[in-house]
Amino acid sequence: MKVGMRVFRAGLAAALVVCAVPMATTVTSVLASVPAAAQSASSIVVEGNRRVEVETIRSYFKTGPGGRLDQGRIDDGLKALIETGLFQDVRINQAGGRLVVIVVENPVIGRVAFEGNKKIKDEQLTAEVQSKARGTLSRPLVQADALRIAEIYRRSGRYDVQVTPEIIEQPNNRVDLIFTINEGSKTGVRSIEFIGNKAFSSYRLKDVIKTRESNFLSFLASGDLYDPDRVEADRDLIRRFYLKNGYADVQVVAALTEYDPDKKGFLVTFKIEEGQQYRVSSVDFQTTIPTLDPKSLRGYSRVSVGSVYNAEALEKSVEEMTIEASRRGYSFATVRPRGDRNFDSHTVSIVFAIEEGQRSYIERIDVRGNTRTRDYVIRREFDLSEGDAYNRALVDRAERRLKNLDFFKSVKIVTEPGSSSDRVVLIVDIEEKSTGDFSVSGGYSTSDGALAEVSVSERNLLGRGLFAKATVGYGQYSRGYSLSFVEPYLLDYRVALGLDFYQRQQLANSYISYTTKTLGFSPRLGFGLREDLSLQVRYSIYQQEITLPSNLNNCNNNQADSNYWTPAFRAYNGLDITSNWGCLADGEASLPVRRELANGKTVTSAIGYTLTYNTLDNNKNPTDGFLVELRQDYAGVGGDVTYLKTAIDAKYYTPVVSDIVGIVRGQGGTLTKIGSEDIRMLDHFKMGPNLVRGFAPNGIGPRDLSYYALTNYGDALGGTNYWGASVELQMPFWFLPKEVGIKGAVYADAGSLWGYKGPTSWQTTGEVNGAGCTPATKTSVGTCSGLQYDDSNLVRSSVGIGLIWASPFGPLRFDYAVPISKGQYDRVQEFRFGGGTSF
Repeated sequence: MKVGMRVFRAGLAAALVVCAVPMATTVTSVLASVPAAAQSASSIVVEGNRRVEVETIRSYFKTGPGGRLDQGRIDDGLKALIETGLFQDVRINQAGGRLVVIVVENPVIGRVAFEGNKKIKDEQLTAEVQSKARGTLSRPLVQADALRIAEIYRRSGRYDVQVTPEIIEQPNNRVDLIFTINEGSKTGVRSIEFIGNKAFSSYRLKDVIKTRESNFLSFLASGDLYDPDRVEADRDLIRRFYLKNGYADVQVVAALTEYDPDKKGFLVTFKIEEGQQYRVSSVDFQTTIPTLDPKSLRGYSRVSVGSVYNAEALEKSVEEMTIEASRRGYSFATVRPRGDRNFDSHTVSIVFAIEEGQRSYIERIDVRGNTRTRDYVIRREFDLSEGDAYNRALVDRAERRLKNLDFFKSVKIVTEPGSSSDRVVLIVDIEEKSTGDFSVSGGYSTSDGALAEVSVSERNLLGRGLFAKATVGYGQYSRGYSLSFVEPYLLDYRVALGLDFYQRQQLANSYISYTTKTLGFSPRLGFGLREDLSLQVRYSIYQQEITLPSNLNNCNNNQADSNYWTPAFRAYNGLDITSNWGCLADGEASLPVRRELANGKTVTSAIGYTLTYNTLDNNKNPTDGFLVELRQDYAGVGGDVTYLKTAIDAKYYTPVVSDIVGIVRGQGGTLTKIGSEDIRMLDHFKMGPNLVRGFAPNGIGPRDLSYYALTNYGDALGGTNYWGASVELQMPFWFLPKEVGIKGAVYADAGSLWGYKGPTSWQTTGEVNGAGCTPATKTSVGTCSGLQYDDSNLVRSSVGIGLIWASPFGPLRFDYAVPISKGQYDRVQEFRFGGGTSF
């Protein structure tokens, strides 16, 4: 990095142009005009001053005994006058026993202006420069301001900037200071290379760091702009990544940066010495505290014998054990891990030593830099307060929590000595950032059609740490709006209260024959049980109704009705005159759909919970870890509907080989009937590509066949039981730049949905499944007007390929899957696309 910075400074010196302006007369040149053996003076005469008072100038020359000045005092006064920066020139003459001080005052700055700046506003530059309007012009300060402006542009990725200060003289000893700026183009990172990496490919390590290479989409992001601080931080990220994966001897020796004039960008090279991978040979616990059993803390260790050495797990173990010891009353206990390496066997023996630490108390917690965020929002992230025992593990946890809030650009907690040796002061230095978001989103999917969405959100509402969001969406098949509010600390407890109000409308399309309108409200409470385990409990109440086109809801089973039962009508529709098809003759919606329509608006009142276990290494782009979610909802707390719905979804990510990530997913669910009422068709599980790719939305499971021969499809009824399994391999395209963000996938899916338990007859209209009914087939509607449906418990399976693009326009995915096994009446959709954007 030192070599790189020397290259950068040389490049910056060549790029920076600062006009040459006469400097104030130096001390040496002024003293040359003073006789070497100056006699003492009894009086001081000041000439040339306009704004600075005579007495002010005289005050810099201190007289000695008898009111006389010797040569040393004259020299000191001269230097002090020059250092004030108020004068262009200072000369001293001695004649007739007098000391004559002749000054030429620096002009006053009338205005400070900037020309040529387009990327950085005048207000930001004005706040950064030290030369101010109505202040005294200082040419060294002007030069420093030009360098500061260049530094600001460097931070925004523009290293070709040229800053030329110009001083324009005005009457009455005033000047205008103009900084002319040639911003130049952005200076990006043209290449990132790694030297010495064997265990992990350069492609994988580029995922670890924040710096990105420039590409044709770089104008939509800023990660490719060269930032020396970010490169230095990347060194630490690489080191921590290796330590997490067992390379205890790793060293990131250097991060070399070189500016390439031909490519007009920087070449960044990380030099790594990996060392060997270590495994844990033993884990032991020791303590010098007599009343504390060290083995009782074993359950808080995340390090196990035989596992790959993981420095991150070691840090978390220390934190958990320290906090647990504090809970047991050992407030000053410290846990110090010790690792003894065996270089021959590449193993490490870990010993957790619990000791009685220094007795220190927190005298005060000072928060600095928060201009908008309230103090209590920051302080509540601490598990300790003034007067408590100082615990470094709790302080580190508080710092991590503050960073995770995403309210601040930077967070740093340091300690300072208190009023006594056993007191410390915690200093919390933060730098705030914008927390409001406005986004316009657009997308398209093969199931929902085109969709546009506008949302406004604020993560730190009124500086109180509250979250609020309003969203309006309008699409081809779905429309609605939602309002969300979250109070993360309900009644000052670490319990999050969420309130959601929403309205959704799902329009009829090629997959469903009816339109659904839902209006609901849901309060919820969230608890963090552990860092990897969370619980959410909720209450939901929503009103739901469906509507149908008139041609799908004009059933008439009255044989006396000449509109439906005359031979002419049957002949016109190509129907067998003797058949008893009734209302199905012109294609009706399914009986459960029409029954739901007749029921009108239905209110569902339910309580439920979600238990989430998350050990993913990265929530956005995971490569390792588990994500398991268990959901249960009980409907029947009032309302018109009763049921118990349970669902589980588990995903496991693991690196396979050479940047290929394997994903194993299992899911299942069951819907249990409560009471004597049938389960509504709308409450059944509906499955398609969300269970087995290659099938259409609502494409698998029980289906109404009552009029299949007339339309070749029927309404999906859903099921009360389902299971699914999937295996997927995701791999990068090594021939494409990493920053493009395109990956490929191959996968195999299997699953099933069955167990329809909704209404099958409707006594009100005479639609019943009588004993003499002939089931419907692909060529025959059947001989009765009741519900005929397919509910075979078949295993559906498919294989496919996918293209995943983490684009600047949002996540996009293309899938092409071919069903291997399917039900007779399942609906297939081999190609599927989905995606969207925010801007």
